[in-house]
This record gives sequence, structure tokens and C-alpha cells, in this order.
Amino acid sequence: MTDTPPPPSPAIRTLVIDTATAACSIALIEGGAILAAAHREVGRGHAEQLLPMIAELPDGGRAAHILVDVGPGSFTGLRVGIAAARGLALGWGADVHGYSSLSLIAAAAFAAGQVHDIAVMLEGGHGEVFMQAFAPGPMPLDALASRTPDAAIDALAGRHPVGNGVRWLQQVAPDLVGTPALPNAADALLLPIPLATLPPRPLYGRAPDAKLPGGKLPAAGTVA
Repeated sequence: MTDTPPPPSPAIRTLVIDTATAACSIALIEGGAILAAAHREVGRGHAEQLLPMIAELPDGGRAAHILVDVGPGSFTGLRVGIAAARGLALGWGADVHGYSSLSLIAAAAFAAGQVHDIAVMLEGGHGEVFMQAFAPGPMPLDALASRTPDAAIDALAGRHPVGNGVRWLQQVAPDLVGTPALPNAADALLLPIPLATLPPRPLYGRAPDAKLPGGKLPAAGTVA
């Protein structure tokens, strides 16, 4: 297994794992269709729930390709999902790729009827939100950033806000209209190939509070 295998054929069975946020979400996809899926808002405890959820899928979720949410999101949640994806890929001899939680939410929003540019935002640490703008496609319009609610409101530039970070902005601007959302693994079908072939390593919107061995902190906005 390598970190950058070639993109899989749509006909190949794919297991999708998403534990980057409060949701624990999985899907088994083949031939452009969802064979089975599960989505739970668990808050915490992804490590205890993820593998039993996968085991309940057809064939125990076994697939030739694994797709995992690499962030941004919860430091612990990201590690749980990516570790599971890498471990299963090693055991099954499968390929593994990653995707961004923000691009998945964007893809779902456009599929649900959004026709204009949007700003996707997820709750981050220390009262900030992870934020990135997208055009229909979805196509990223800027780089991932972690912003305070005030700075996020200034950066909206008229775009419709989508994601669970909307509620943090509404604490500052109560009249702000947005669409709350969390990543759902079943929406991975909507991702274009360039957004579904990231390396399976955490993508951080800011330096995490938890330290890696040796006391090192990954740089914000990079993969570790």
C-alpha cells in the first residue's frame, strides 16, 4: 500500500469512512451506487463505534478501495478514521485515498440545490471555525483557514454559509441565515476525482491542541 495510489475505477467497491466531526459515518459504494450506509451523530466515542458499524456492512465492509475524511475536524476523530482506513487497507490489500470534510459538505450542498458560491464552515477549536469557499462543482475558491466568527462573517463576501460552524457565527450575528450540516459518508459519490484522491494523512485547519510524539505540533493548513 502507498499513500498515493492511482484513482480507482467507479466500478470498484469502495468503503468510505468519516469520523472527522461529531458524526460517525460510513458507506459502501460500488458501480456508482450505495450498497449500504450508516450515519450517527455521536459527538465522541468514534473509536468504539466505527469498527462495529463497518462490521455490519455487507461482507464486513471489505472493499478494494477505502476513502477516508482527512479533515479538517477533530484531532482525535481524524486519527481514528485514518488509522482504521490504513489498517483495513493493509489487511485487505486495498488502496486508500482521502478527501476534505469541507469539500464533501460542499458537494452535498450543491447536489441539494445550491446554485451559487458557498462558504463551508465547521466548528474548530477555541471558538473558531474551519472555513473554505466553493463554487459549484464543487471547486475550491480559496485556501482552508481557521477564523474567529467575526473574521468568518467578514470573509463570507455574500456567500451562503453551510456547515455546523454556522451556529457559532449566529452567536455574533443572530439574523444570519445558514444551513447546518455535517459530513455524510454516503455523499462521497458526489466528489470529483481531484477532491477524492488526497493523501490519507490529517489535514489541519490549525495546529491541534494535542501534541504528537516529541511535543511537535503539525502546522495549520498542512497534512501531517
